[in-house]
Amino acid sequence: MEGTEQVATVAAPRMHARQLWQAVLGDLQVRLSRNAFDNWLRPTTIVEVSDDVATVAAPNTFSAATLQSRFAPQIERALAGIVGRPIQVQFTVLGAVGNAVPVAAGEPEDEADFPPGEPPPMFGDVPAPRAPGRAAPVSPPPTSRAPNAPSARTAAGASGRASAGAPAVPRPSTQLALAAAPAHGLNPRYVYESYVVGSSNRFAHAASLSVAEQPGGKFNPFFVHGGVGLGKTHLLHAIGHRALGLRPDLTIAYVSSEKFTNDLINAIRAQRMDEFRARYRTIDILMIDDIQFIAGKESTQEEFFHTFNALYQSGKQVIITSDKPPKSISALEDRLRSRFEGGLIADVQFPDYETRTAILRTKGEELGVAVPADVVEYVAQKDQSNIRELEGALNKILALAQITDRPLSLPLAMEALTDAAIGTRRVKTSPAAVVEAVAVYYKIGVAALRGRARSQEIVLPRQVAMFLARQETDASLVDIGRELGGRDHTTVMHGIAKIERDLSTNAALRGQVMAVREALFGGG
Repeated sequence: MEGTEQVATVAAPRMHARQLWQAVLGDLQVRLSRNAFDNWLRPTTIVEVSDDVATVAAPNTFSAATLQSRFAPQIERALAGIVGRPIQVQFTVLGAVGNAVPVAAGEPEDEADFPPGEPPPMFGDVPAPRAPGRAAPVSPPPTSRAPNAPSARTAAGASGRASAGAPAVPRPSTQLALAAAPAHGLNPRYVYESYVVGSSNRFAHAASLSVAEQPGGKFNPFFVHGGVGLGKTHLLHAIGHRALGLRPDLTIAYVSSEKFTNDLINAIRAQRMDEFRARYRTIDILMIDDIQFIAGKESTQEEFFHTFNALYQSGKQVIITSDKPPKSISALEDRLRSRFEGGLIADVQFPDYETRTAILRTKGEELGVAVPADVVEYVAQKDQSNIRELEGALNKILALAQITDRPLSLPLAMEALTDAAIGTRRVKTSPAAVVEAVAVYYKIGVAALRGRARSQEIVLPRQVAMFLARQETDASLVDIGRELGGRDHTTVMHGIAKIERDLSTNAALRGQVMAVREALFGGG
């Protein structure tokens, strides 16, 4: 055991609590929205795991109560799917670890962690205005915010790599225990070096480089739109990092539209609007993510309009992302729409196959994992709706390899992506259903599969049926052999091994197996 790290006792093999939590986060990242995952799950830390209870630490009481009331069932399902038995989750606060009392379910307490008489601090990740002639301080990247995916080979903690479940330094329980974050709010992982460029994002990438190198220039404002999970946020952070690298004196702030709205509400309630305006209107580069969420919010749109004007007229850069172009954002004020359309608009589309494979290779390199080419190809061919799902699929494969102590391989990848091992388990089918699906796909009769014919046109489908029946049912080798005309278990073992070997080199066979599986489960 490393240090004081707790060990979770799970079905063989044993796992460190941190590794277990990484696997849970990898599963939840696919199931939750980006905002939900980033705001509530990413900052959490696993404290310990006993036989039937997992204790998870959140940054503050508000987060802990929200996790308990909104996300506990999903977390418990993910835990049960990974460990193989029911696990209850309870939440505590980072600063209280050691003598913490779990947070009870119920309404979050917004200001429970603040000393009496003191309002909560505002603009936590918006830099304070600097004095004339002085550079704004740039905080170092955090060491506890880390890749959101478990690595099959390095999750035990490769040197220099943080993990989503890495223990945080405890803080006094009387303070708001917020996770360390740079003043500018930039994620250290989202840089140009890890941004994969393809035909779907080449224009947006090139334009963003120009903005980073000449903020406040001809591309102002810079508006990036595209579907969920296509890399818009990554591009924003990369712009910020590049701009700071070129000019460390710049004051940069990355905030979501939700945070901008919340800061505004808090400022109004605390009668601190002057402070709010001083913070947001003295920034050199303001980056607002998901601007579509201010649509319909009159006060927020009013304040953002004046903030935008103040920055623009001062030659400061405004960068905005949305899931749709300005003209398609309903309930957005015309004056804001006009401002957005007056700059440069770039769209980011779903990546093509070549870009998807490059993204997966890059993700593997980030994690220090050598992902086999056939696994990359298989994941890239799956019908993922966005890059986040693409990376989430790879996370699930790595988690399964880690949990079961198996090498990365195509059969393991196929197993992981059928939801057979993680999270919500898919209902098993039957050997008879597999045989029928194989017969329909290969356009041969079920009787032929069960018969004694040994031609290649029959033997290959029969072996595919053996392979899928072993993967997708609870049937024994004897049961599978019985379904296929009374063949003995050694024949079935040989057939399964043959398909497993060929899958790594035969792309046509991979496509056939995928097609039969999708027919079995309705495209699952």
